[in-house]
Formats: sequence, C-alpha cells, structure tokens
Amino acid sequence: MSTTKYLLILPLMAVMAYMAIVALVYFSQRSLLYPGAGATPAAQHAAWGESVDVKTPDGEVLRGLYSQGDSDKPCVLLFFGNGDRVDNYPFLAQALAARGIGLLAISYRGYPGSTGSPSEQGLLTDGIAAYDWLSAHAGTEIVVLGRSLGTGVAVNTAANRPAAGVILVSPYLSVLSVAQARYPFLPAEILLKDPFRSDLNIGKVTQPKLFLHGRLDDSIPLSSGQALYEIAPEPKRMVIYDRAGHNDIFTDDMVGDVIRFVEALKGNRP
Repeated sequence: MSTTKYLLILPLMAVMAYMAIVALVYFSQRSLLYPGAGATPAAQHAAWGESVDVKTPDGEVLRGLYSQGDSDKPCVLLFFGNGDRVDNYPFLAQALAARGIGLLAISYRGYPGSTGSPSEQGLLTDGIAAYDWLSAHAGTEIVVLGRSLGTGVAVNTAANRPAAGVILVSPYLSVLSVAQARYPFLPAEILLKDPFRSDLNIGKVTQPKLFLHGRLDDSIPLSSGQALYEIAPEPKRMVIYDRAGHNDIFTDDMVGDVIRFVEALKGNRP
C-alpha cells in the first residue's frame, strides 16, 4: 500500500474505531451503571431486619429489609449505591435501632430478590413505592437517605413526597455531569439513557438536608456533591470527611452525624 493511500485510509480507520467504542458504550451502559443488578441471588437469611415485599405501580416486586423503630421516632428509608445490596447494612440498622430509629432498605428492580430490570425511571418509581409502603406500615415520619447512585432516587422521592428530612451520602449534580467529566471524549449527553438529573430536582426539596462527602472520593468527586449543595435550597448542611473516599465513608463518626441529624429534625423544621 502506498503512503498516500495509507494516509487516506488512516483517518477512516480512526473514525470507525471511535464509532465502535461509542456503540459499545451505548449498548453496555446499563450494565456499567447498574453492576449490582442480577449479580447474585438474595440471601436466604437476612443479615438484619425482616424481609418484606414492596409492590410498585407498574407491577414489579421489590425485596426490602425492614427494622421497625419506636412509634415516636422517625424511620430511615435507604437507597443504596449501584453495586450495593440491602444485606450490607446491619451496622447501620443496629446503630439506628439503638436509638429507637427504624430502617427500610429496598433492592431496586433487577437487583437481588427483586423483579424487573433497572433504569432511571424504574428506580425513581421504586423510590416512590418504597416511601408509600413505609408510610403505610411505619406510621412515623420518614427520613430519606441516599448513597451514591441512590442520592438521585432520594432527591426525586423527597421532591414528590413529604419526607421529614433528606440525607445525601456522596451525591452528584447528575450522573450526566459525572459521565461527561469521566469520559470527555464521548458525547455523553446524546448517549446516556439514565442521566439522573438531581440538579433539576433539588430545588423542589425544601426539607432539611444533610450532605455527606469524602474529600478523597474518586468515584463521585467532591466538586460534584458541592455543586449540588450550592444550588439546594435551605435548610441544608454539608459535612466533608477529609480522610474518606467513596467506599469507606460509613464510619462511626459518619453514622453518628446521621443519627444526630435524624434526632434533631423536629427542631429544624422550616
């Protein structure tokens, strides 16, 4: 092949390689965004609480673990991260139970023990269904707690239901903004099916809010959480843990901050 022909073909090969990468990302994005979905079956014996079934309005059945608290104390509704599972929170359930505070954690659709397949609209529907189930069964005030991907579910739930308070652990401005920062060479705005635009919903969340973030977080940068905090309406508070990253943020100090926020809510009402 002559040098001239090679120079003509090389740009075409580069374009074809780029298009192949774009196609791969587009068709595999949900497996990347929801790595915990369908990974393993639900544990036969719960690590904490009792197993419950939460039915969604579109016909899915979500597995949940529920630890009932005192009738005069709030109950925490937990939405976990994208690779997490409900069985991983006995430490939180026990710490809350010691103060008489209940906990419900749900397994999103498509995650272990739940039917369906995950998507943004599906998870947002799951969040509302979980809130409504807990409201009917607990009969107490509900504090919504979202972690990582679950912060988008928490923001949407609090924007549409009268939660007493909202706790956002490692939150993002949007999944879209995180994807744009991580993959600047891809047209994320066009490709992304599930952008989770917390930035568009946070203005509706007028309840007291606690933002918690690790300074060393390399999955969801602190700057993304701070950007969401800046546009959130009052009342709000942000705590930054200097030595924490993304997966080691749940320390005794952090759980203590959660408990203090929950217990102080009655005095913080706007």
